[in-house]
Amino acid sequence: MLVLGTMPGQASLEKAEYYAHPQNAFWPIALAHILKESIHRDLFHKRSYQIRSTLLTNSHIALWDVLAQCDREGSLDSKIVRQSEIPNPINDLLAGKPHIQAILFNGKTAEKLFNRHIKIDTPVAMHSLPSTSPAMASLTLDEKYARWRKVLDQYCGS
Repeated sequence: MLVLGTMPGQASLEKAEYYAHPQNAFWPIALAHILKESIHRDLFHKRSYQIRSTLLTNSHIALWDVLAQCDREGSLDSKIVRQSEIPNPINDLLAGKPHIQAILFNGKTAEKLFNRHIKIDTPVAMHSLPSTSPAMASLTLDEKYARWRKVLDQYCGS
């Protein structure tokens, strides 16, 4: 499966790591599922980025973003300047990786940007999931995990 965010935030850009902000729930959610552990933020801190990335790869989960480039002050998706949006070549990725069964959007903005810029040529299931960003505070970590887990179970096993 392919997990698509919008564009890396400042912490991720500075560290050159996906979901680097320590309050982002992506790594705890993904690692809890892969490792069959209880959901907690310590999962993020206990393993290096390389180990986390390898665990994702071994579980057939790829990470990317809808946008390759944009102008944005800070990290909030709401600050993306629409006229500056340049999408990633997602169709090329899907053509080169025909085994991708599903796209999981990490938040509504990723889905909205995808629908604005990408018209896929390949049939693939698409799932909109709650953003793992700390800015999306209307759901707890447990609530986000429950929603993500339903979809992850379909493609990665329970």
